[in-house]
Amino acid sequence: MTKEKVNEKSLKKSAEAESLKTETSTKGKSIEERKKELLEKAKKLKEKIEKTKTEELKEKVKIKKKTDMLLPLEEYVKAGIYLGTKVVTPAMRPFVYRRRADGLAIFNTDLIDEKLKEGIEYLSKFSPEDVILVCKRQAGWKAAEKFSELTGIKVFTKKYPAGILTNTDLDDFFENELTIITDSWLDKNALNDTLKVKKKVLMICDTNNFAKGADCIIIGNNKSPRSIGLIFYLLARGYCKARKIKAEIPELEWWVGEEE
Repeated sequence: MTKEKVNEKSLKKSAEAESLKTETSTKGKSIEERKKELLEKAKKLKEKIEKTKTEELKEKVKIKKKTDMLLPLEEYVKAGIYLGTKVVTPAMRPFVYRRRADGLAIFNTDLIDEKLKEGIEYLSKFSPEDVILVCKRQAGWKAAEKFSELTGIKVFTKKYPAGILTNTDLDDFFENELTIITDSWLDKNALNDTLKVKKKVLMICDTNNFAKGADCIIIGNNKSPRSIGLIFYLLARGYCKARKIKAEIPELEWWVGEEE
């Protein structure tokens, strides 16, 4: 096995571990414990961070007026959507311009906003009955189910039924045109099925995700409930507006707040 193959295999193993570790680490924790963790993370944000010199990124990033953003910058910051992982895949490297002292990668908020706009525009091309959303990560269940309720898009949380998109003999088999993947590591079965039947993929990518197979990507933290909530809030708001769907969308605070 060549050195390149070994390095690629090692990167994939580390990248997947970031998603699986995050999924299991929050199970069984109380709201108070999660609040304490969030406060500790917020405190660490004040630490000095190391800026990576990336000329290519500087060329891509354009200075935009705050009024052009989907949300004020401070809302992105509060939700922690820009916080990546310690693992950065080649596909995500262009969107990362900083690392904290502890090695955590930081997304560029301008690019997050730009990719969210592209994601909304892409999603809006499809009718609700032609789209499914898959979110195996527990942190995203609340927001994913509300997104489904508002848009009419079918959602699979907890478990994705194997073969539902590929096995015509199944009673619940159906054809879709687009699959929204929350995390390609956890939702890999749905991703693989979608690719097998040659349908489109809209993928939410953290720094540890590979974008292979995606037709359109949204970048950002896909591990925390606040960040996932913000993403699905913007997708629901943008999709309903574009498709002229009458829906009473809860305020942002509902999507990013703690569950009772």
